[in-house]
This record gives sequence, C-alpha cells and structure tokens, in this order.
Amino acid sequence: MEPTRDSHTTLVDLLDRVLDKGLVLYADIIVSVAGIPLIGVNLRAALAGMETMLRYGVMQEWDEHIRAWERDNRGERELPLASGEQVVLKMLGSYLYSQGIYTSWRQGYFYVTDRRIALYLLTFGEVLFQAPLQSIKGLATGRENHFSGDEREHLCLLLEGGDVAWLHALDTPQLREAIERGMAALGLTWKEMPAFAMHDEKATKLLTDGEEIACAGKMWHLMALPSPGGVTTDTWQSGHLYITNRRLCWWYDFEGRLALEIPLERVAASTVERRDLGPALRRKRVFDVIYETEAGKRVASFSGDRLAEWEEALNRIIARQGTPLREETDTCPQCGEAAPVKELLRSGCDKCGWVSPRVKQDMLRATPAR
Repeated sequence: MEPTRDSHTTLVDLLDRVLDKGLVLYADIIVSVAGIPLIGVNLRAALAGMETMLRYGVMQEWDEHIRAWERDNRGERELPLASGEQVVLKMLGSYLYSQGIYTSWRQGYFYVTDRRIALYLLTFGEVLFQAPLQSIKGLATGRENHFSGDEREHLCLLLEGGDVAWLHALDTPQLREAIERGMAALGLTWKEMPAFAMHDEKATKLLTDGEEIACAGKMWHLMALPSPGGVTTDTWQSGHLYITNRRLCWWYDFEGRLALEIPLERVAASTVERRDLGPALRRKRVFDVIYETEAGKRVASFSGDRLAEWEEALNRIIARQGTPLREETDTCPQCGEAAPVKELLRSGCDKCGWVSPRVKQDMLRATPAR
C-alpha cells in the first residue's frame, strides 16, 4: 500500500473510512531525560465499526453475549406492578433530579397507574421517581425556554410535606389529565398552584388553602439580629418577599424560615423613598411598610428592584378587598398642620411650603450647574 494525498478530503470522509475499512495503530514510545530512557509505551490498537470488527472475527463472542442478554431481558423491562395495579398511561418523559448542587433532567418512561405516577428507566430497570396519587396536593403547568431555544411545557407537583417535583413529558397536558383522572377516581382533591410557584419551592410551602400569591421576588430586608453583648443590630439580609391575598411575608434564605408575616388588615401605609443603607450604599430606594401590632406601629423596610411596582401591587390587593390603606398622618415640623406622611416626605407641606431636607438635596442635584 502506498499513501495518497487528497486535499479535498474532509473529516466526514476520514471517519467513514475508519469505520468501514478500520484503522490499526502500532506505536512504540520511549520517554527519555538526559539520554536516559525512563518510560516505555507499547501501543497496539484497532479502531473500526462493529460490522468491520465482526467481519474479521474481532469481538464476536462479546457481541453475541450482549445481543443474547438483550434478547432475553427485553420483555422483562416494564415497571413492576403491585397486585391489582393497572397502567393508565405510559409516555416518554423526564424528571428534574436535584441532590445538593447536582441538578439534571433524568429521562425514562412515565407510568400513570390507578395508584401512583412513576418514571422508570427501561435500560437498567430503575425507578427514577414515583409518588402515590394520595401524596399529590397541588398541580401547576407552566412554560419556559429550554436551553435548545424551544419553549417547553412543564408539570409541577406539590407533594405531601411540601416537596415539589418538576416533570416534562412528550405530551405534558395528556400526562396531567391522566393524573387528574386517577385522583378523581380515588375521590382525591388538589389545588391549582400559580405557574411561577414551579420555580419557587418556598412559595408552595407558604401557601395555605385558598391563598394566592400576587407578587413575589427576591428582596433585602432590614431585620434585627443578635450581636455579642446581648444586644441586637439592624442588618440587611437577603430573602424573598411575597404578597398574597391575605398577607405580606418575607422568607429568610439563610435560615430557611418565615421571618416576617403581616396580615393585610394590619397594614397602615406604605412608601418608597431614598436613603443611605450603609457607608458604601448611598441613596438607595427603600420600600417601607407601616403596620400595626399590639405593641404599637412598626415599620418593615425592604430594598431591591422595582419597588414602585411592589408598592402599587400592595395597594391594589388591599383596595380589591375593599379595605383601602389607612393613611399614616403626621404634623408638619414648621406649622404643625396634620398631613399624610407620604405627602410630607415626597412633596412637603401644602400649607406653609415646608420641604424635607432630603427632597431639597434631590432638587439641588437635579438643578444643572451654570
């Protein structure tokens, strides 16, 4: 054989030649340092497609063994069923597996029976996910963009104990319909969860019967934390704020608990203003919620994005219930006239023209220098 050169040969042509004709490598490698041989490598390798390998009698016993095992076990790879259990639907799909920092979609076949839903991996006969129909407390369907660029529909299951399972099937609406039919046949009830709860497991744990979330998002909260010496210090902590049709509550991410809960009927006023949050955080927007307690009025402060929208959402929810916010009032420092706190802070006093120092600073900054 004599080597030939073809400048028009592509990688596909090379791969086709290797799979069809095969490639045999013989290599003797010696690694030397300062003329002294240290490492020796003797390499003998054959690379080809399985048809070419079998044609020359290579790996024939291994191939026959694998095919025989596949033929004998193919009919046994179905989800093991309990006595009297019947399969209602079998469909290709995937389940979002999450353990610690590891998250991935694991694929298999969904089996919906008259007792449970399970995701079964036929290749290894492994149950990847299963849940009895009695353990399903809520359902939600939502759409999101897949990494491939296509929009996919997901089914979210709220399970007993607050756990959440995310599922995707070849026909997700049909999968949900089969689950609902099975639950209805058993006389079970479930609640419809908001679509955004699919991506927020904390929200599903917070909701009570009949409660719906109107606004949710990440938000910093000024909370009192214990410090050395038996004192408390107000510090900004990261968490998630929720406004429902019943309450305003804040979830503390670091400790994984509900750290603030304010019934809507106790909210007296809300305002958004700018103030310093620390030496490096100057003139940041803050969302203050004034609410009533048995010990008197208190203020809950939050900072984050789109605070004006949060204030508007809170006012809208309360107005929808027919109990508008009770305007917090105060007296003007200059003339003593009573006026709403928000009006005094934002535009000053209508009677004497008094303006807060912070508003004056904003006006000076907004005035172009000559």
